[in-house]
Amino acid sequence: MLILLAVLAAMFGFLFGTDQGVISGALPFLKKDFVFSVQSEGFMTGAVPFGAIFGAIAALLYVDRFGRRPMLIFSSLLFAAGSLAAALAFSVWSLTAARLIIGMAIGVSSLVAPMYLAEIAPARVRGAVVSAFQLMITVGILAAFLIDWAFSFSGAWRMMLGFSLVPACLCLAGILKAPESPRWLVLAGRKDEAGKVLTSVQPELAQEDIGKIVQEIEDSRPSDPKSESWSNFKDPRLRGLLIFSVAAFFLQQFSGINVILSYAPQILERAGLSGLANELIATAGIGALNVAVTVLSMIVVDRLGRRPLFIFGFAGAFVSLALIAILFEVNDPSLAFVTLAGLFAFVFFFAISLGPLPWLYMAELFPLALRGKGMAVASLSNWVCNFLVVFLFPALAAGLGEGMTFGLFALCCAFGLWFSWSFAPETRGIALEEIDQTIADEAPARTPA
Repeated sequence: MLILLAVLAAMFGFLFGTDQGVISGALPFLKKDFVFSVQSEGFMTGAVPFGAIFGAIAALLYVDRFGRRPMLIFSSLLFAAGSLAAALAFSVWSLTAARLIIGMAIGVSSLVAPMYLAEIAPARVRGAVVSAFQLMITVGILAAFLIDWAFSFSGAWRMMLGFSLVPACLCLAGILKAPESPRWLVLAGRKDEAGKVLTSVQPELAQEDIGKIVQEIEDSRPSDPKSESWSNFKDPRLRGLLIFSVAAFFLQQFSGINVILSYAPQILERAGLSGLANELIATAGIGALNVAVTVLSMIVVDRLGRRPLFIFGFAGAFVSLALIAILFEVNDPSLAFVTLAGLFAFVFFFAISLGPLPWLYMAELFPLALRGKGMAVASLSNWVCNFLVVFLFPALAAGLGEGMTFGLFALCCAFGLWFSWSFAPETRGIALEEIDQTIADEAPARTPA
């Protein structure tokens, strides 16, 4: 049961990935049918993260009121509507509107699905289970790249953009049959139902152990409504966790990953790799590496821990991006495959660390009463930064050049290396109800104030 629920919730990551990645291959064909300015191209590409800002706000307002499952149902409906509207788009602005709807769906699911996964998973495998969401994002991106390549010969961009309608309907059918999060059920005063869900997802546990888990969740449930107030983030311990989560997503996005995923064929063309088919094949290779290394991250995250992987990822990303920046400044077409190797290296370090860990940290760090609020703020920072990076890249690349732009991304990763070394906490193997206090007790110096 746990595996089935993990796969279902992670499927929202697949939808996230397909809708995020499909635009890179569709854009050359869209430009043949529609007239784009630099601004309209940036906004159309950035419409997904922009819409996700509003989706995250909606999740913030309603995830604790209505529960995790209803919000995932709502997200499925938005995914289906947005995918259909994108496939039927008749202008740049109708396509942009469709991608805004898809963005809202992603904003909801990217907050609620990791929360749902963290709340149903046992502590011993929570890192791998929550990282399944990031894995499915990478699988979705790879699927989008392969769909782009398959339809590139006919130029059928409507088929590319409409592909997500199928997994959206599958997610809707699955989540309608799924149970609610046991921790939300306890929060809502439905302890008996919570016990039944825990029994179904952890059948190896005795009823006595299930009762203990329910009681631990109950003990962490706030008895005073004020404990759910935003004012609680004035507490230095909780404020530090919130700052860390926000900064982790800021650094993730300003590493430039979504520029690479959204503009990969154009980047490779400017680097000297000729031919759209070659560019799309190389882009698919980037997607395949992203998937493979995310699987590796799932294997090692509960063995090596979060903190070592975070430090390792920023160090490697900095070196890779600095190399790419230098190669763009040299501007030698004969070095195109060295640039491609640099992109592959960056994707490796991102996928093993910078990609999954902010989502995992976000789902783990906050106490139950404030989890929705804390995750919403962290998720909002992700989508605001995502939108800014994707929206500004065409103008930055035109004004500063690709070399300087990637140099700025490298500097952000250098800062991330210092930040992760100084502040990244370790949450491996700790029960959700104990994480925030454990961090405060064991490593207060690593919590940004």
